Amino acid sequence: MQMLQKTQKIVRYQAPNGKRYYGIVEGDAVLQSSSDFTEIINNEMKFDGIRLKHSDIKFLEPVSPSKIINFGWTYAEHAKETGGTANLKEPFLFLKPPSSLIPNEGEIILPSSNLTKQVEMEGEIALVVGKRGKNIKEEEAMDYIFGCTIFNDITARDLTKTDPQFTRGKGFDTFGPLGPWITTGIDPTNLKITTTLNDKVVQEGNTNEMSLSLPFLISWISQVMTLEPGDILATGSPAGSCPMKSGDIVVVEVEEIGKLRNYVK
Repeated sequence: MQMLQKTQKIVRYQAPNGKRYYGIVEGDAVLQSSSDFTEIINNEMKFDGIRLKHSDIKFLEPVSPSKIINFGWTYAEHAKETGGTANLKEPFLFLKPPSSLIPNEGEIILPSSNLTKQVEMEGEIALVVGKRGKNIKEEEAMDYIFGCTIFNDITARDLTKTDPQFTRGKGFDTFGPLGPWITTGIDPTNLKITTTLNDKVVQEGNTNEMSLSLPFLISWISQVMTLEPGDILATGSPAGSCPMKSGDIVVVEVEEIGKLRNYVK
């Protein structure tokens, strides 16, 4: 597989010197790397001997994708609660612009009330593409994945219910929290997802509840568009999406990966 040989947490951040780096998470510290993303996915990560505490760095989105591909209604109960179709044979597909991305600890900025009055969270796991692929066979699909991270598919629910397609309701700036890092070497097909709003659990699910398999989704979308290294495949959300307001704190936790925390403003 394209993943690192063992489980690692790859973080991208801004250091105290103002420069941006990748690094390996080791407890509450980060081991700084001089490598770029291409070197990392090719198992050529080099370290420069600098260790920093999490409190000394500014988290960045762990990757800069050419596209953010979103698979909707992959969990039956979430499809039902949002007016979608459960147990589809093919996913409901939409894209988010890279301008929607914000990192761990970033602020979700609510649009003005004359644009939307119902903004909700959708916690999910995201796959990070590790090598270029087109017309990928389902049995080879996971070979194209570098690792996994956490995504919060922020949604203006009133707009997705009225617009003929989802671009506006999903595409506002800051509507794509991503992070806190990329975890390699794990099996994404059986991971618990929990979303809390102000410490109250609002979403709970597991990737083993998806109505469409991850290899199927990867193969299916590669028939449509070429996947590039760093692309994000957001795999859908379990039930429990609910509105947010200014001052709220939203945390999406995925076992074996970590927690993605963001503040609503």
